[in-house]
Amino acid sequence: MRLHPIRCGILLLALGCFLSLTWITSLPADGGPQGGSDLQTLQKRLLVAEELGVQVNRDLSSILEQMKNSSSSSSSNSSHPKLESVVSSEKQQTFAQSNIYLYMPHLREHPDSLLPNVMLGQERRGVSIVLGIPTVKRAKQSYLVNTLSSLLYGLTAPQRRDLLIIVFVAETDADYVGSVTDSIRKNFPQEAQSGLLEVVSPPQYYYPNFSSIRETFGDSKERVKWRTKQNLDFSFLMLYAQDKGTYYVQLEDDVLAKANYYSSMKTYVSQEESNRWLFLEFSLLGFIGKMFRTRDLPMIAEFFLMFHRDKPIDWLLDHILWVKVCNPEKDAKDCAKQKESMKRRFKPSLFQHVGLHSSLPGKVQHLKDKDFGKQTLHTPHTNPPAALSSSMKHYQQHSLERLYKGDDFFWALTPVQGDHILINFTQPVHATGFLFRSGNIETSGDKFYNTTVEVLPGSASAKDQASSHHGERDNGFVIIGSFGNGVAEGLVDEALRPVSALRLVVHSDSDVWALLSEVHIKL
Repeated sequence: MRLHPIRCGILLLALGCFLSLTWITSLPADGGPQGGSDLQTLQKRLLVAEELGVQVNRDLSSILEQMKNSSSSSSSNSSHPKLESVVSSEKQQTFAQSNIYLYMPHLREHPDSLLPNVMLGQERRGVSIVLGIPTVKRAKQSYLVNTLSSLLYGLTAPQRRDLLIIVFVAETDADYVGSVTDSIRKNFPQEAQSGLLEVVSPPQYYYPNFSSIRETFGDSKERVKWRTKQNLDFSFLMLYAQDKGTYYVQLEDDVLAKANYYSSMKTYVSQEESNRWLFLEFSLLGFIGKMFRTRDLPMIAEFFLMFHRDKPIDWLLDHILWVKVCNPEKDAKDCAKQKESMKRRFKPSLFQHVGLHSSLPGKVQHLKDKDFGKQTLHTPHTNPPAALSSSMKHYQQHSLERLYKGDDFFWALTPVQGDHILINFTQPVHATGFLFRSGNIETSGDKFYNTTVEVLPGSASAKDQASSHHGERDNGFVIIGSFGNGVAEGLVDEALRPVSALRLVVHSDSDVWALLSEVHIKL
């Protein structure tokens, strides 16, 4: 039985009044000779009553405080608790989402089904931008590695420290989740080790039973299931990412990023930060390239969860705008204008959809963002005159000469041990440094591996310095650098100058073609 504070107060007040009346009515009706003593008795009784009132007030305050604490405890243990702490065997994450059990009642039977499995990550937080990428098992082809390569290509060291990429493997098949994790760890070891890349997956019972799902809008049951699951995937990922950084960008696992996309987003969002908006658009297609403030993610995710069975994700996002700004008493034209005010469009688009085979089995899609434009696939520089040669055969018109002039990139068939590129300067040059970048934003996997950068000193004194301090490799060449993660960059020791030639030497057979997108001989 629970005590109600108002009833308790009324009861105590009635008791006090009853006692006071009892004491007062016990006095004689006349003012006889005993009146003085009766007045003294009444005064004593009033003093006692006053003390009793003080004590009653203390007791009432104590009771109310206990009831308040009891109510708070009861509320925190109600049938619809908030999800606050998410713990996996390796990492601990935190996110909150109220009322999730109302929209997904099956979770009450499996409380642990809101605890993400963190397969890979270093608990990185406090970054400026978080990129969220849900991925699923595709029947035809996976684009995930290429998507990640595109996003990582050309990032500077400070940018890598200020970014987090979360891959959400939206499957409960432990073997498949493990295979994706192993693939990412193998292809991007440095990024995985540093915490730039995270891989998470949902618990076994996160998804409801889709067999009883209702068909709507003329879609087949399979398509309704696909779009419903997609709503749940995006919601889970948003909730997981909400405390990782300042801004969250929703991507997909089959996109291509434009060079310098990161700096473009940072610059644009800084310009728009003081304005009122729900999201920024860096691509026109569907849900690709939508940036949100992370503080808005709980509200957005709850809206998605509330209607996850009813409509596709991009429709639901549009409905959020309608709820926030549209006046039912005004026409559709005014509503459209108000909704446009809540989003900002960046041009040209920074992300392009490249996947031909959809995650919906059997669906082929040719979606292309017309505002994406053409990619910059090489970076031109003015280099000193030189004669060029290579033991590697180039593909089509992508020759070494066109790269060196700044007209194209160099693309060669699969290198083998001993292959080389030779840059023989017309006359010795005082080169202070060098930069060789392999791969590009579209063909990021075709890099040089286990390849050294070597110089040939151009004077007798430089050759003597080289032999005494650096050691010759062969034919007078000295190793001054090597490729790491597709890039070779460094300085040329003053003792080796001037330089008469520079070469790249491959020391092991490769599994992929080799592409050079940038050559810069710094003078």
